Amino acid sequence: MKLNEIRDNPGARKGRVRVGRGIGSGLGKTAGRGQKGQTSRSGVSIFGFEGGQMPLHMRIPKRGFNNIFAKDYAEVNVGAIQKAIDSGKLDAKGVLTQAELNAAGLTRGGKDGVRVLGKGALTSKISLKVAGVSAGARKAIEDAKGSIELIEIVPAAEKAKAKHRKGKASQAKEG
Repeated sequence: MKLNEIRDNPGARKGRVRVGRGIGSGLGKTAGRGQKGQTSRSGVSIFGFEGGQMPLHMRIPKRGFNNIFAKDYAEVNVGAIQKAIDSGKLDAKGVLTQAELNAAGLTRGGKDGVRVLGKGALTSKISLKVAGVSAGARKAIEDAKGSIELIEIVPAAEKAKAKHRKGKASQAKEG
């Protein structure tokens, strides 16, 4: 076998069908779309349409809702923080922020910051700068002589609004 002789197995790749290219192709004239009507035209979008009958997705009862104002916190337990300190991924000296916790692989995402939860045991004295903390986590950190500073995370949309307002105010002063 040589490199220039390497081929796919017969039938491994299916060729593209060129429709509307004559009677001999088997898919000429109407190109397999049938005669006239909505589905023979371009731009048709009738997935889920049931001929005027109430569609299934509208007949089925709905439950719950999606709160658009809910905060998106990355959650981390004090036990996980202690485990990361013991393994050397985190340095207990200095202030631990969302950036340090992300770098250690303890959190992901969290547009609105990090919230510390109380599962597990904490023995190291740590200083945290996070967006939220549960009562159990606060007690565990304070029992270990640590400290917590709560910060307010401003969402990107709020920042854009503030920047827009600031720009308009400076334009009004200039004009």
